[in-house]
Formats: sequence, structure tokens, C-alpha cells
Amino acid sequence: MKFGSSGIRGIVNTEITSESALCIGRAVGSEYHDVVVGRDPRTSSEMIECAMVAGLLSVGCQVTRVGMVATPTLAYAGRNRDCGVMITASHNPPEYAGVKLFNPDGMAFDSGQQETIERSLADSDLRLKPWHGIHPVRTDKNAVSDHISMILSGINIEKQMLVVVDSGCGAASLTTPYLLRELGCDVITLNSQPDGFFPGRGSEPKEEGLAVLRSVVRDVHANIGIAHDGDADRMVAVDDTGRFVSNDKLLAFFGMREAGRSMVVPVDTSMLIDAVLPGVTITRTRVGDVYVAEAMKRIGADFGGEASGTWIFPKISYCPDGIYAAARLVEMVSQEEGRFSDQISTLPEYEMKRGTLPNRGGMSSMSRIEEEMRTNFEFAGFSTLDGVRLALDDAWALVRPSGTEPLIRITVEGETRVEVERLYLQIEKIIKRL
Repeated sequence: MKFGSSGIRGIVNTEITSESALCIGRAVGSEYHDVVVGRDPRTSSEMIECAMVAGLLSVGCQVTRVGMVATPTLAYAGRNRDCGVMITASHNPPEYAGVKLFNPDGMAFDSGQQETIERSLADSDLRLKPWHGIHPVRTDKNAVSDHISMILSGINIEKQMLVVVDSGCGAASLTTPYLLRELGCDVITLNSQPDGFFPGRGSEPKEEGLAVLRSVVRDVHANIGIAHDGDADRMVAVDDTGRFVSNDKLLAFFGMREAGRSMVVPVDTSMLIDAVLPGVTITRTRVGDVYVAEAMKRIGADFGGEASGTWIFPKISYCPDGIYAAARLVEMVSQEEGRFSDQISTLPEYEMKRGTLPNRGGMSSMSRIEEEMRTNFEFAGFSTLDGVRLALDDAWALVRPSGTEPLIRITVEGETRVEVERLYLQIEKIIKRL
């Protein structure tokens, strides 16, 4: 088993099984001795959690369980322990299971730590503890309330806000609505009953899946709408007109208020960031919150995030925290003049198109795609930091393999729709042919 760009993930009982979870538990427990474990509401999560805990215990690890919680809640609960283990496949469909590992400062395991765990997974000689070396499992029922209390201490809503929250039947159901009510907001909830089948909409909060949220925000004249993915490390927004706010604009909106000196974003981020933050040093990394967090920690950045809807506030944690992001966004909207839609409309407009194709060739396909793109385009810049990124005079394009699914992701941005469509179709044609 290998780490992707956001932990280890795979299809339940095919790629991720109770046996593999047991092995991961032993590998983690052989390196870290005081571990907190949480899970999302997926149908498989309790099975994977039980096997994980068994593996941790078998090598003498002290385990604390916090139950079903959001990923940022688990990361916060691990602040005084050696590490945190979250059983989640985040935004993936319900048939997926996964494991994310966190350091006490909330940052996901970095590349070196991941390699250590992978080596331990390949070690068949991990020493199991005798009967008297196995610790009892502890239970912490305060993880959610502790996380909420931490956020409450730093957020100030300055006027009455009506917020519609779509928790996506995920772990945020237990946190975001209650947090916003504690902050004095009037809250209407959608899909706020945890359900591992995700019956209300898909686990990933994409624009096309948020029609009900957009309609409710518009019909009740709410100030803002909030939506989460399955484990609430992501947060997206709908403005007061019921319009989905693109995550690129939301990233810029946060950056303008959080990044005084420096900001870290991945290579698929819009050139909007450079346009609205001219005095801020922008560092680009590989796609994946762990890579963003690594760079933020290394350079001491003020803020970082991805256009997938992950936002990292280092003043509280290096874990993407969709719950804190929701509260902070509502706070910002409440403190500024005008409606949220007016605030967003001041940002420049660029044309962007994102899409995916099945990746049938694995990593080997990328070398052929790179060769073809070098041959078929005249470019001003060319990068292979993460996939293949072309910089043209008035546009850019990125082709990269997904770190969580067997897909090739295509992103194209430019100043005109005609240029973006032309470039996207040309790249799509190359990939399909290969």
C-alpha cells in the first residue's frame, strides 16, 4: 500500500480491507506510541477503525478513540499526542475507504513519514507485545466540543446572519450547524444527518450537486450558504443570490484577508491569486494539502489552500479545517460592507475549465503525455513539478494524475472562453489518443 496525495485510499474490501487496516495499525503503532483515532460516517469506517485499533494495540500502542468526528476535529484532538489516525476517504464516493495520518500540529504526515510507514508495512518482523504489554483503549467524548470551543474563542460575528449549511450527510453534521448557532447565527440545515450512503448528494461538494442548497439560500434570502465534503476538511460557499462561488475566487477572498506576506497554493491554482495579491509572495507546490502544508511550515506562510475547497490557517492548525473556514468566512462577510455577492463580484474574472479522463495507463501514461505536449505546443514556460504544466502568453494548462482516484485531471485557464475551449479540446484529444 502506498500513500497518495491525501493518505491511503481504495475500494472497500478490495483495495482497503480489515487486514490491510490491521497492518497499517501495526506499522503506525511501531513508530508512534500515543495515538488518537477517529472515523467518518461511511458504512465501512467502523470496520476499518476496529481493525486499525487492533493493529495499534498489538504493538503496545496507547489508543484513544473519539468516535465519529470531522477530520479537523480529529487533528485538533491529536495536539497533545504522538499522532492522529483518521479513518476516512474524504470526498470520494461511498464505496471508498481510507486512512489519513496527522502530526500534533495538524499537518498530515510528510513524505519522509509516509516512507517510514510504507517500510514498516513491508516489514514482516514487527514485534507484537505479550499479553501484559497491551493497553486498555481510552475514550474521549469531548473532541467535538473542544474543537468548537477553540473556534468560538477566535471568531466574532458582528451582525445577524442567516446561514444555510449542507453537511452532505457527513461528519460536519455534528459540528458546523452547532458552531454557527453558538456564534449567534440563524442556521437552516440540509443533509445534516450522518449517513455513509450519502443519500442527499455526492460526498464531494461540487457546484452541480448543490442545486438544493443554492435554491434554499435564494428562497429564504440567506446571507450565505455553506457545504462540506464527507469528513469536513473541505468547505465551499454559495453567495446570497444562490450563486456558487468558485473555489478559486474563494481562495482569493481568503488570501486577501489572511495572507499579509506569503501564501502557498498548488500548481493548479488560478492566476487570479497573482492578480489580487500583488504584494504577497505566492509559492506553488504539488497538488495535495500535505504539500501545501509542508511548504507553509517551511517558509512560515500566513495562509494556504487549494481550489478543491481546502483552507489551511496555520494560526490554528496545519490541517485543512472546513469547519473553522466556515466560521471565518461568515465572520468576514458579517464584518464588511455590502452583501457577500457584492464582495465577490469585485474580483477579476478569468475563464477556467476543469475536467477528468480515465487513467488507464497509470503513471507511465504521463511520460507519453509530457512528450506529446512538448511537441505540440509553443509555450513560454514548462513545468513537471506535478504532472505537466504549460504556460502560454495568455493562458496556462495543467495535466496531472489524480492522487486519490484512477483519473487524469485537466485544468485550463485563460482570458477568453474561446482560447480555453480550444486549448482544453486539444489536450483532451492528445490524452484520448494516447
